[in-house]
Amino acid sequence: MTRAAYPANGATYRDAGVDIEAGDALVDAIKPLARATTRAGVMGSLGGFGALFDLRAAGFTDPVLVSTTDGVGTKLKIAIDHGLHDTVGIDLVAMCVNDLVVQGAEPLFFLDYFATGSLDIAAAKRVIAGIAEGCRRSGCALVGGETAEMPGMYYGGDYDLAGFAVGAAERGSLLPRDVAPGAVVPGDIVLGLAASGVHSNGFSLVRRVAASAGVALDAPAPFAPGMSLAEALMVPTKLYVLSVLALHRAGLLKAAAHITGGGLPGNLPRALPEGTVAKLDAARWDVPPVFGWLARAGGIAAEEMLRVFNCGVGMALIVAPEHEAEARRILEAEGETVFTIGALEAGDGPARAEVATPSGWPG
Repeated sequence: MTRAAYPANGATYRDAGVDIEAGDALVDAIKPLARATTRAGVMGSLGGFGALFDLRAAGFTDPVLVSTTDGVGTKLKIAIDHGLHDTVGIDLVAMCVNDLVVQGAEPLFFLDYFATGSLDIAAAKRVIAGIAEGCRRSGCALVGGETAEMPGMYYGGDYDLAGFAVGAAERGSLLPRDVAPGAVVPGDIVLGLAASGVHSNGFSLVRRVAASAGVALDAPAPFAPGMSLAEALMVPTKLYVLSVLALHRAGLLKAAAHITGGGLPGNLPRALPEGTVAKLDAARWDVPPVFGWLARAGGIAAEEMLRVFNCGVGMALIVAPEHEAEARRILEAEGETVFTIGALEAGDGPARAEVATPSGWPG
């Protein structure tokens, strides 16, 4: 391009597709959302070069920091294509803070990264409002983030999300517990907390099943009356932070696993010591209808369903058998649906989880 092709006053960032004023307007729009998530320990406000947090003011005496990062995956494609931006922020927070809490950590603060081809302030504000809501429900402060407008990297209004969470635990309360008498041992009970749906894993397979079955995402959901398929699939990932922390603070939780990609067989062993086998029975928990539909429509075998999806159990908790009833009471008081899905047995070699499935499960 010759010099004469530029405006008389020269090339601008806006000409290249980046609108600085729009970015500033978004920051102003989301400041009240961030302020609504503040908690003890937060120092300063949104807009600085870095976020400060005072662990002593948050009540910790000998803390260990725990950090996680995650995204939402191709669930975003459904949100973008169908204008369903309001809950993907909750998904983003949940994928991070649910990983923190299984370490015994209390989420303290969260930062987000929002990248797009062309910034749509209204859509971005809806996404970040969801992030703020997820933080609020988890007792976690939204202390900052980054909005990147990158024409040429993303098409039009397409966007991607990443989240980063930091939590803390007192040194002696980290999970899984590995010191007697609270260590994980054969005979312990495995409790499952109900999932809200597919959560945020396996959506490449979900979208492929819908396409191969000839079901449009804007058509009525075969398993959820009154909702489109897109709306039913966009039910956000469940936040388990407050209920799991309540059980942990009661001294009853030995270990926990957030059930994401890899399902129960891939995630539960990460919380178990070598030489243990989690024997689980899929008949012991309720499977949300979406999973039966996916299995039938996609001809997906039970083993593959368990390997890809949570199949109805979003969090697995290990408690001593004598504490099962009290653990259930605490969790149900926090609003959880609780299933006793199995128990631990002695085994050889690395920890593993074995799931027995009834004929025809989960359809």
